Amino acid sequence: MIIRHPVEDYNRWKKEFDGFLEKRRAAGERTFRVAHLTTDKNNHCLMFDWDGAAIAKRFLDSSELAAVMKRAGVAEKPEVYIAEDLVSGRT
Repeated sequence: MIIRHPVEDYNRWKKEFDGFLEKRRAAGERTFRVAHLTTDKNNHCLMFDWDGAAIAKRFLDSSELAAVMKRAGVAEKPEVYIAEDLVSGRT
């Protein structure tokens, strides 16, 4: 899953993100990465591995996640992409 969204304040957002870790894990999240656009440090790109696409979709649709995002100061509706791996590797 890949998500892009701007936030009002990184520290506020990070506190909520970290505080929601156990709920995310219990819901099926395996790994995450957080980055920001080089042109806008409050515009985040989040990358997650989940136990499956259907599980990730259920989590995205949860009212609990919506409440956390609001508290975290997510500034607009996120762009969300759910994808399944085709190939991976290291160079």
